[in-house]
Amino acid sequence: MSLFRVLLALLCPPLAVLDKGCGSIVITFILTLIGWVPGVIAALIILNKAPEPEYV
Repeated sequence: MSLFRVLLALLCPPLAVLDKGCGSIVITFILTLIGWVPGVIAALIILNKAPEPEYV
């Protein structure tokens, strides 16, 4: 998780999770509409989640 992503999560949480999939964007957007703090918390949790291993 880079510093840029953390700052983006604090300013606009849905933009920080754009590359994590449609479900993450929708959940973060809905939580941001409910309140800024839940959106930021969700974005930080999603960004902190370890990436799934790629099977070749």
